[in-house]
Amino acid sequence: MGEEIRMSVKDLVAVAKRRALAIAIPAVTVFLLSVIVVIVWKPVYRSTCTILIEDQEMPREYVTPTLTSYAEQRLQTIHQRIMSASRLMELINRFDLYADERKRLTTEEIIEEMRTKDITFETVTADVVDPRTGKPTEATIAFTVSYEGRNPVIVQQVANALASLYLEENIKVVGQQTESATKFLEEEMRAVQATLAELEKRIAAYKERNTRALPELLQFNLQTLDWSERNYDQLKDELRALQERESYLQTQLATVAPDTINQDKERLKELRVLLVSLKARYSDEYPDVRKTKAEIAELEKKLRTQANEQSEVPAKPDNPAYIALASELASVQSKISSAKQQIEEIDRKRNEYRRRLEMYPRVAEGYMNLMVERNNTQAKYDDLMKKVMEAKVARGLEREQMGTRFTLIDPARLPEKPVRPNRPLILLLGIMLGLGAGIGSASIQEASDRSVRQSEDLTRSFPLPVLAEVPEIVTLKDELKSRKRLKIIMGVSVISLTILALVVHFFIMDLDILWARVMRRL
Repeated sequence: MGEEIRMSVKDLVAVAKRRALAIAIPAVTVFLLSVIVVIVWKPVYRSTCTILIEDQEMPREYVTPTLTSYAEQRLQTIHQRIMSASRLMELINRFDLYADERKRLTTEEIIEEMRTKDITFETVTADVVDPRTGKPTEATIAFTVSYEGRNPVIVQQVANALASLYLEENIKVVGQQTESATKFLEEEMRAVQATLAELEKRIAAYKERNTRALPELLQFNLQTLDWSERNYDQLKDELRALQERESYLQTQLATVAPDTINQDKERLKELRVLLVSLKARYSDEYPDVRKTKAEIAELEKKLRTQANEQSEVPAKPDNPAYIALASELASVQSKISSAKQQIEEIDRKRNEYRRRLEMYPRVAEGYMNLMVERNNTQAKYDDLMKKVMEAKVARGLEREQMGTRFTLIDPARLPEKPVRPNRPLILLLGIMLGLGAGIGSASIQEASDRSVRQSEDLTRSFPLPVLAEVPEIVTLKDELKSRKRLKIIMGVSVISLTILALVVHFFIMDLDILWARVMRRL
């Protein structure tokens, strides 16, 4: 027990001869099953189209695109839109797809099968230099769309329809984005323009309320205030001098008689006193006495004449000195009045300019805030105007298909060979599995068979020595017949398997080609 059993090639051949039927039946059965699977399994065809992602033809320095997303992002967005239930259902109804599946599956299940199993979306990437950043990066330069089905003609049509959907959706998305960007920028520009007009009105109203205290009038107000201060001081000095002159003239005028009568009376008194003095010393014939008397008589006559005239006409100053002083005094008083008026006017102006300068910080702050807001709004408006013009140019670029676009470089072709099933591989697997099943079956039968065919078997089974062994008596005729039968069986088996394999192989190829040709004609 426990002794290892070693089998020679001769033993293996003997086993193969004894278990030929056990090997042949499972092998042929499995192989026939694989042939049946190959024949029953309906072929599945695949048609693929390739779409290239091309950058815009115009340099970005001349035309700035309005698209903010990369082509990869836009491609994923388009893919999700096309893979929506409504789009796929439209394709299903258009080409009458999944006619058999509709009888046993729901609409959602059919759409999910088409989306996940039958449609294949793959991107083609390459290492490029990003024009926006100048750094090397991996970018999507193309993508492929495939569709699988049982009818090669329908498969080709559906693949081309999917490619058309991608191309149309890209044009639609780009058009919507450029149109939306242009419309948004135009609306923003109009809103900013309205804000700018409102700011202009506010600035005009602010200027009207603070006309004299605006920042641009600061230098003028300072200069005018300085001039007013100097004029005020000058007029003060002039008024002081005029007032002093007035006092002096009033003093002088008080010492001068306003008319000549009073002077003649005073002269008459003086002459009379002088006459009395002269008579006390001289006689009446003395020349001085006579001259004095004559002058007194003349003055008395003049006084009587003036007295008669004054009784008829009101008295007026007629003293030239008095009149001169009075005129000069009136002129000085007039100048004093004028100087006071000028001082009052200049003082009023001076207070006004001081008030303006006191208002300047508050007015300047409000005015500068308005101007800063206005300048910022103007800069925003100018920027939006520039962007609107660029957006319009970009919209024209996209309309002429000169921007970033999808180009169909490899349309879907009519598939001539199915992608599933792989019939040669299935047949090869059938042969291998058949052989494995046959060998396994023979091994099981051999292991469970307790028959004794050699003396070694007896020695291993019983602890007794074998004394003699009688060999099988085979005549020459039997041996020849056995060898001949074995050769015939082996030859027929090899020839049958070879012919079967060739027939199945050519049958499969011819069936695929024939099926594709029939579908093409239909």
